[in-house]
Amino acid sequence: MKAKALSFFKYALPLVVAFLLLKFYVFKEISLADMVKEFKRANYYWVVLSGIMLLLAHLSRSHRWNLLLQPLGYRPRLFHTFVAVMVGYFANLILPRMGEVTRCGLLHRMERVPVNSAFGTVVAERIFDVIMLVLLLSLNFVLEFNRLSGFFIEFFSSKFGGLSGVSQNVYIILTSLIILGLAFIIAIYKYRAKLSQIAFIGKIRTFVRGMIEGLLSVRKLEHKWDFVLQTILIWIFYYGASYSLTFALPDTQRLTWLAGLTILMMGGLGMAAPVQGGTGPFHILVSGALLLYGWNQQDGLILATFIWASQTLLTLIVGGVCFVISLFISKPSTQEVPAV
Repeated sequence: MKAKALSFFKYALPLVVAFLLLKFYVFKEISLADMVKEFKRANYYWVVLSGIMLLLAHLSRSHRWNLLLQPLGYRPRLFHTFVAVMVGYFANLILPRMGEVTRCGLLHRMERVPVNSAFGTVVAERIFDVIMLVLLLSLNFVLEFNRLSGFFIEFFSSKFGGLSGVSQNVYIILTSLIILGLAFIIAIYKYRAKLSQIAFIGKIRTFVRGMIEGLLSVRKLEHKWDFVLQTILIWIFYYGASYSLTFALPDTQRLTWLAGLTILMMGGLGMAAPVQGGTGPFHILVSGALLLYGWNQQDGLILATFIWASQTLLTLIVGGVCFVISLFISKPSTQEVPAV
């Protein structure tokens, strides 16, 4: 009973947070009638173009994932990898961060790629995504220094300005956690022989070993420049998918390409929040950034909602279709391909 309650809480909490952010921040600041009116005025040619570029980004991500799996001895079909990626995004709309495990499990069912190895490659590609995000954020910050420096200073001071009084307690807690962590590592090392005899510990070691193998697959890439190219293409398509939607609404057609980059970066940070599809944080960060370009709060939230709704709807439709397709993909009859 307790486990069921914890599971329900784990699923429900992100939904509750997203709902509260939408109700008491986003839709509090937007006239729903005005928003519907703006959506009706939208040029949906740009929405279709944005959707195509977003799907190309996902296709490029699928190909890049295959490149990471090749050094491990696995060569899944691109279509199967794409289906797994899209179902993973679909799962993230149900529970944040569930998508990574879901797509690895689905690829195992379709192509017999071990989950631990696949998960290691997912971690590896996430590291490269973070690197690209940091590089683009840095470029965005340099190009728009006057605007963004003031935005971040005001945002963080308003959110965390009152924490100075508890900073000492934070340091004490962090120090205690570090000491406990070191003690835990020393204990594991000291009693490693006895621990290795426990079956459950052995399974954990096998999983971790496979995950590390997947993570280190980057070093053995057969097509390194193709991997770099796909990483760049993913973010180019992300930018195009986001910026093109500013042309769909009549009032935001004058936004510059630099404003488009800012929208992409703020949206990326919002999507990283542990709520379904970045619901709430995406709207807050994107609309806040648009204030720097002369747009008022309502117009900024309308555009943020339009971008979020367009991309979320695409994920729901394509991800849902891919989930149905995955049910009809037969399991491979051959044995698992051994990793090399």
